[in-house]
Amino acid sequence: MLQLTHPSTTTAAAPAFAHLEESYERCRQITAEYSKTFYMGTLLMPEAKRRAIWAIYVWCRRTDELIDGPQAKFTTESTLDHWESQLESIFLGHPKDDLDVALVDTLSHFELDIQPFKDMISGQRMDLHRSRYETFEELKLYCYRVAGTVGLMSTTVMGMDGSVNTAPWRKASPVQPPIPEAVSLGMANQLTNILRDVGEDAQRDRIYLPLEDLALFDYTQEDLFNGVIDDRWRALMRFQIQRALKYYQEAESGISRLHPDARWPVWTALMLYRKILDVIVENDYDVFNRRAFVPKRRKFLCLPKALIRARIS
Repeated sequence: MLQLTHPSTTTAAAPAFAHLEESYERCRQITAEYSKTFYMGTLLMPEAKRRAIWAIYVWCRRTDELIDGPQAKFTTESTLDHWESQLESIFLGHPKDDLDVALVDTLSHFELDIQPFKDMISGQRMDLHRSRYETFEELKLYCYRVAGTVGLMSTTVMGMDGSVNTAPWRKASPVQPPIPEAVSLGMANQLTNILRDVGEDAQRDRIYLPLEDLALFDYTQEDLFNGVIDDRWRALMRFQIQRALKYYQEAESGISRLHPDARWPVWTALMLYRKILDVIVENDYDVFNRRAFVPKRRKFLCLPKALIRARIS
């Protein structure tokens, strides 16, 4: 007689995901390959923190690639809805693939809020529907969503310096988390990315420089697509660089409130990324034909300077 299995005894096989260490190692490799400057800063962190940052970085990169990656032409609102649903699953402790395993573990050690992650997905929705920004106020919202959110995520992992207000006369004023400064650092990094990638973005018919700024310097979209470098362009770029530097300056004031073991890597990351702006200037503002990057030797020279800033801040 045919034996039928009772329904209550049949269960769907659980997906076989990567082991935890393998998942973290893949996150490390991806971070090292695609963000060498950022990766260098993470190596200065304690192991638990750097692994968490790798897991967060990889999720952010995968989110960005939904719009800018090789399969971006297939991305729709439904794609982003599905990605957001997967995010919610991760926060409930249920990974959907190998790379999720590291992020689920990270969430078990650090009290990350889901909202910055959702805000980042909202930034990708903006990219899905628009390729121009009329004003800086419009661009600022975009920069917050795709990069300021990373500052918020990272600050939770970095932790606060619990000894800042140990003096009796200061206990009544608890130290405030450097939330605005964390957002400013993300904003500064994104503005730097925008300036570095003007040429690449133009090839995809995207302009992230505010159109009102182009008009201010009598520089047209046609000029940009033709890669025109003249006095108008140089003046426009100087204006944009000063704006980015303002955000870097705002970010600096919050580093002293981070846990001591986070200050050196954050100072290093800030200084290295800011140097991309120096390279743009050295290249005579040619971001159409030359990609601005900081040579490895100059990166290493930043390390002692960042350590000094970390110790005196």
